[in-house]
This record gives sequence, C-alpha cells and structure tokens, in this order.
Amino acid sequence: MSELCVVQYGNFMGRVEPIDDEDAPQGETPSAVYTARLDKLNQTQAAEKRREKQLGIAKLVVAALTLVSAVALLHFLNELELLPIPVGIFLVLGILQESHIRRIRSRARSIDFFERGLARIEGRWAGSGETGERFLNPSHPYARDLDLFGTASLFELLCTARTRAGEETLAEWLLAPAPVDEVLARQQALRELEGRVDFRAKLFSLGESVRLGVHPQELAAWGERKPAFPRPLTRVLTRTLSALWIASLIGWALGAPGDFPAAVSLLNLAWAHRLYRRTDEAADSLEKAADGLALLSGVLALLENGKFTSAKLVALQAAIQREGVPPSVAVKKLARIVDYVSGRHNLFARIFDVFLFWSAQLVFVAERWQQEFGPAIREWLKAVGELEALTAVAGYAYEHPADVFAEFAKPVESSSAAVFDAEGLAHPLMHAAKAVRNDVKLGDGAQLLILSGPNMAGKSTFIRAVGVNAVLAQAGAPVRATRLRLSPLTVAASICVLDSLSGGVSRFYAEIHRVKLISDLADGPVPVLFLLDELLSGTNSHDRLAGSEFIVRRLIERNAIGIVSTHDLALTRIAETMPGRAANCHFEDRFETGELIFDYKLKPGVVKTSNALELMRSIGLGVDSAVL
Repeated sequence: MSELCVVQYGNFMGRVEPIDDEDAPQGETPSAVYTARLDKLNQTQAAEKRREKQLGIAKLVVAALTLVSAVALLHFLNELELLPIPVGIFLVLGILQESHIRRIRSRARSIDFFERGLARIEGRWAGSGETGERFLNPSHPYARDLDLFGTASLFELLCTARTRAGEETLAEWLLAPAPVDEVLARQQALRELEGRVDFRAKLFSLGESVRLGVHPQELAAWGERKPAFPRPLTRVLTRTLSALWIASLIGWALGAPGDFPAAVSLLNLAWAHRLYRRTDEAADSLEKAADGLALLSGVLALLENGKFTSAKLVALQAAIQREGVPPSVAVKKLARIVDYVSGRHNLFARIFDVFLFWSAQLVFVAERWQQEFGPAIREWLKAVGELEALTAVAGYAYEHPADVFAEFAKPVESSSAAVFDAEGLAHPLMHAAKAVRNDVKLGDGAQLLILSGPNMAGKSTFIRAVGVNAVLAQAGAPVRATRLRLSPLTVAASICVLDSLSGGVSRFYAEIHRVKLISDLADGPVPVLFLLDELLSGTNSHDRLAGSEFIVRRLIERNAIGIVSTHDLALTRIAETMPGRAANCHFEDRFETGELIFDYKLKPGVVKTSNALELMRSIGLGVDSAVL
C-alpha cells in the first residue's frame, strides 16, 4: 500500500496528494486485500519503530557526550564555542525522532483500520467499535427493536466515521428513510467508493477517536452567532492601548520618567476590566466549539482533492468549493487561532494579558475569520458528515460482496400496494456463513404473514431481518439478500417493548402504546411495514385474539404490510378470516437423539410442533413423560 494513505494527523496542513492506484486489485477477496495491506504496514511499522528506537538511543548518547564535553570544556574556556555542535546534533536527532513518532502513530491508525475490517469480515467485530447509544431514542418506532444502536448493533457494524458529523449523518440515515432518488444517488456513490480501499483507510487514519472530534452543532452555531466585539472602535482602541503600553515601557527603559508607563498601565487595567467578561465568554465558546479542527481540516482536504465521478460525490465536492482560500486551509488557520487562544489559561500569560489584551486580540482575529467563513461551516460539516457516512457504508459493501443493493418498485407499481419481496434474505448482524436465508414476499398479494413456531426456532430473528434490511435498503446500503425489491416503506416494530417499574407501566400497557404509534403511522402518506413479535402476549387468549385481529385489520385497511409472530395458535385463524390478504407460515423443530434441532427455514402453513415442555425437561425441571 502506498505510504500516501498514512497522514500525519498532528501535522496535517490541509493538502493531500492525489492517489492514482486506490482501487482494490480485481479478483482478490476483501480478506486477502486487507491481509496484504496489513502485512505490508506491519513490516513498515516494525522497521520504523526500530529506527525510532535507534534515534532515542543516539539522543541519550549525544546528551551524555554533551554533558561530558561541557565539563571538559570548562577547563578550556577558549574552546566553549564548540559546545553548540553536540547540542545541535541532539536537537536534530530529537526532531527526527518526533517525525518518526508521528508516522508511527498515524500508521497505527491505518493498521487499526485493516484489523477492524478483518474482524468485521470474520465476525469478530462486536464490542470493538462505536456503539452510537447516544442516538437511541426509546420512543423511536424501530431503533431499539431492530438493534440499531448499542453493543453488537447495526451502527457498530457499519460505523468507521472519525468525526461526530459522520456519526450523526450515519445515524440519521438509519433512523429515517430517504427518498428513492436520494437512495439511488447514494447507491451510485457507494459503488464508486467501495473498492477505494486506500481512500477509506486514509480517511480513517486522520483521527485518533471520534470522541476527540469536532462538535458539529456547536461549531456551526459559533460560525453563525453575532460577534462579541462588532464595533471597529473597540478593536482599534484595544490595539492602540496595547501598543502604547509597550511603547511606554520602551521609553522607560531608555530613561523616560516612570509616571507615563504607570498611567498607561492603570488605563489598560481599567480597559481590561471592561473587556474581561465578553472576552472570556467569546474565547470559551470558541474553545468549546472548535475542538478537533485538524481532523475536520484533513477530511475537507480529502474531499477537496478527491477524484469523483458519481453525482452524489461530485455534488458534495462542489458544495464546499469557494473562491480563494480552500475550506481545509481556512479550518487549519482557525485551528491555529484556537491553539493560541488556549494559551490564555497559562498564569504567566494572564499576568501580561491585562496590559497587552492578547486574548481579546485573538478573539478579534477569530471573529474576523468567523465573518468570512462562519456562514459556510454548516455546509462544510454536512458535506463531511455525508462523505464519512458514505465511506462507512461503502466499507460494509466492499467487505460483504454477496450483499446486493435493493431495487425500488416504480411509482406505477407501488401506487396500489406496498411491496417487500426478498429472495435469500438473512440478518446482516449474523456472520454470512452461519445465517440461514429465506424468501419472503409481502404485497402484490398477501399483506400479512402470521408466523408461528416453537421457542428458539428463529421467529424473532427473522422478523428483525426483514426490518433491518428494509432500513438498510432505504438508507442506500446493501442488504443481506440475493434480491430485494421494495416500495418506499415506513418501518415500525413492536419486538423489544419494555415495561417501566419507575414509571408504573406494564409491558402490556407499553405494548399497546407502541401499537397506537404504529397505527398512527399507518395514517401517513407512506405505507407501513409493521413487525409485531408475540402481539398482545400480556393478556388472556380471548382478548389477545380479538385485539390482534382488530389491530392487523386496521393496519391492512390502510395499505400496510407486515408480519405478526405468535406462540398462540389461535391467532393463526386470523388468516382464515382474511383470504387473499393474509397467510400463515412457520418455523419448526425436530427432536433427535435427545436434542432439539432447528433448520430456521420458513415454511408455509401453521406449525405442528411445540417444544416448551421438552425444553423444560431438557434443563432438569422434571416434567412427567406422560405430560409430554
């Protein structure tokens, strides 16, 4: 792999050399490509560490020789002019060692990128990435039910973003479907990015951790806020008083009376007191908003210098272009300003700040930057977020070549009914080698599937697979299927409904509230895909049957499609009352040589087996054989 993919984060100056050989080799598996890249990086890293260690030893030797030389030269004062030679050598070695350390740190991030990629390919990724739990809203119609966020979640599998803007954009894509035109544009961009392994590695290697990155909302708000010092007179007077104080000290040093410097000092103290509150507030807000700007500058530079052909990526690149200073260079300049502003916390600097107004003058410089570039920050962050989200999903597409992009039903086809038609569907959070694939079709016929089956047979996993793939498809991402055709859908689920002891809410009460939410969504303009696991399990069999039939009828009358799973075989009779619009299907098990065997294959009709009592006996509960 070209060393161009290793970028020095701490010394990044906003420029990226173009890469011509970014595409992954044709015919090689993602695992082979990652392994080859990783082996080469590890070899280079080992050699670099050896050189860095040698430089460290050389520094110690030179330092010792310098001390010995200094003692010896004290006896030969006329030779003291030779002392700067070993000191200079020591400084050069220190600079070289620091350069090696920066490269080692940056290359370590590239190594981490490929190690994480191999872990995802091999199914070892859970618990090692960003979980996105801050995006989890319990009232969202499917986020908790479909494991979008948290450990071993869809977000953790997908996310390689290094900025909060990237994380937030990816989360937004998973939490709400995009219009079909936008989905198709994302698909085109993903096809372009998925094979550009070096580009994705370079983007990942820019930042240490997303937790250290820019706070996008705070930075955008800072760019759009009114300046703390809008009046030019304030800036002119501040600079004049600062210069006057320096001049008075110079005059005093040259023999002028001390009255004038004392008077100027008192005047500056009074002016500092007047500026203090606004200066501190402005500097604090800048420091809070502008953390991690070097990372933002690096991502902007990659976008500025990228060679793209897809309409989506070209549009993102165009959105940040401007005459004059490129955004990456402008952000780098702001980063330097913020570094200087942070120096105001030094006690020595604070003493002189009351006479020189160093902090206030840095705020003036920052606000001049703000007036020129501030209104564009929100658009820059939006472009950065979309680039990172696209790159994250492109990585998933590359690492799962068997997954496909969904096809969307044309408006003429989807005007009368919602559609979800999948072949070879499986859950994307399961390793591909272990996932059992099934076909499922909703719409263009049956709108409701009533799914029965014994415990542990795969009902919940299956309906989650339907939901997660619908979410991925409408985010523009590949889906775990051999083919998926669907219309625009509003996904809604009641799978992981929790009670609340502190709120005094039972599971049943929480569930009917979720059902009400789904019912309300069905009144919207986009058909609902509802996924209901063990519907109304918290009530008696009679009420459960009557309530479930009422709910699914109401949803289907509103053009919804969906799946209801159940252990209660009485609910399977609902299909008989809705001929042509509902069908029964099931998973089953078999008992062989004392073990329950599941094939996780979806079959038509109502399940004929039950394993609850057998499971009870298998764990030693001692259920009588006659009962079984």
